[in-house]
Amino acid sequence: MTTDVDHPGRLAVRPGFDPSERRFAVGATALTVGLAMGIFTPVLYHMVLHWKLVPDYSHGFLVAPLAAYFAWERRDAFARTPIEPSWWGVVPLLLGVMALAVGRLGVELMAMRTGVLLTVNGLVLLLMGRAVYRVLLFPLCFLFLMVPLPQSLANTITFPLQLIASDLAMHPLYWLQIPALREGNIIHLSNTQLLVAEACSGLRSVMALGTLGVVFAYFFRRRWIERLILIVSTLPIAILVNAFRVGLTGVLTHYFGEEAANGVIHTTEGFFTFGLAFALLLLEAALIERLWTRWRAAGGATS
Repeated sequence: MTTDVDHPGRLAVRPGFDPSERRFAVGATALTVGLAMGIFTPVLYHMVLHWKLVPDYSHGFLVAPLAAYFAWERRDAFARTPIEPSWWGVVPLLLGVMALAVGRLGVELMAMRTGVLLTVNGLVLLLMGRAVYRVLLFPLCFLFLMVPLPQSLANTITFPLQLIASDLAMHPLYWLQIPALREGNIIHLSNTQLLVAEACSGLRSVMALGTLGVVFAYFFRRRWIERLILIVSTLPIAILVNAFRVGLTGVLTHYFGEEAANGVIHTTEGFFTFGLAFALLLLEAALIERLWTRWRAAGGATS
């Protein structure tokens, strides 16, 4: 059926709702995206290998399954949305091809990996149209969280994080009257010295908590302003909690020796502090909800 119905309260029937045409369009799009993924297999393989070898990006294993779930959750909206191919898909498609070419020529992995995802976005927009693309926009954009940062950028971010963690970690040591002296990213204690290495910079916590913050905001908050506040706040929370972890390591090292900075104790600290970071995120969400409720109640009272 290809006629439009304009009566109030009734769904307008458009060409995109023809069952056979719709199945063909969905199948063609899935096949095209699958072929593209097959062509880009080497790029995807080395990205997965990166997740495995670099703990800072191990959250990448969860991104694709979560994106698939977000897309599946939109299945009803997808079924109601007409498929009307759009030439606007050529824009991200060309950007993706350019990123792949530049990344290939310059041996820049992030450009190639981003190019793959831009290509997928372009194919969906080109073959299924703007309405369907809007429905699938969040899952498609969420996929970009699985792309590791280039090492040059990671190094630029890591060292300031090391200095911030070292500086903030000194405060609990001073409060507990533990003799300590900071020199860059090295904390000198009376019995040893504590090196805040790259692995302890907090980049892993920032990446993991940021991804977790996006997922949490999506599932448990409906107002976009709340979502934005929660996502942005994951950065300072991760930095503060990582600094607390470094300070706790310094306290334990002072009282129990260098063994406290390594091995099982150090790993246990990592799990504990990440749990603390998530707890702070939940507390912030509850506080925002409470403030929002009070603000709404005060607004209702004054009106």
